Amino acid sequence: MSRPGTALAMKVSTRIDPVLLKATGGRFSTGMGFPVVLLTVPGRKSGIERTVPLVYFTQGDEVILIASSFGRAKHPAWYLNLIAAGEAKLTGGGVEATYRVRGTEGAERDRLFALAEQLYAGYGLYRERAGDRVIPVLSLTPR
Repeated sequence: MSRPGTALAMKVSTRIDPVLLKATGGRFSTGMGFPVVLLTVPGRKSGIERTVPLVYFTQGDEVILIASSFGRAKHPAWYLNLIAAGEAKLTGGGVEATYRVRGTEGAERDRLFALAEQLYAGYGLYRERAGDRVIPVLSLTPR
């Protein structure tokens, strides 16, 4: 949760996890004890597929993603690409499938963000760091 820890996660895990997850069919990552999934979505401007490792949790058949960007002031590029595309490929636990995305709002968003904080207390710190930016919470369901 510290700034050095965040920097380490941003520079190391985000580079190693895509390779490790692809090589193991989504079974292993450096996720520091958190479940990690690979999100593959086309760039909204380039159309080139981009793959990023993300911490997630599930609620029934929904995959929940938090667009925290480590508490930075701007939304992460993967979030903007995902909203533009409306769907993406998720790879994890040896499974790869296409999912539709839906942004959450109001009480639902707040409840899911609270669940995310139970998974990782750092989300609260990220919320503080984000300032006026409301961190999006996304629900992805199988297509």
